[in-house]
Amino acid sequence: MADVVVLYKTPNDPAAFDKYYAETHIPLAKKLPGLRKYQVSQGPVVSAAGPSGIYLIATLTFDSVAAVQSAFGSAEGKATAADVPKFATGGADILFFDAKEV
Repeated sequence: MADVVVLYKTPNDPAAFDKYYAETHIPLAKKLPGLRKYQVSQGPVVSAAGPSGIYLIATLTFDSVAAVQSAFGSAEGKATAADVPKFATGGADILFFDAKEV
């Protein structure tokens, strides 16, 4: 399996972020070819040291890194990536990697 982890930093307007993310971005991202699972954090994202500066974490699961690359190379993937700057006013880090259970 492979995961895509998106770390959304605190937006300028959290209410506007929440509305856009739920109504526009999630439905768009759910169209990614090969997407197996889509999870988002719920409530505050904290670190061991306290507040993290991260507003929301999204984790998308695919079969492999090749499947991630294929998904984001598709028309749906390009549209999903292009949508992020429209609402993520605090910025976002997008990471992907192979994962294994241990």
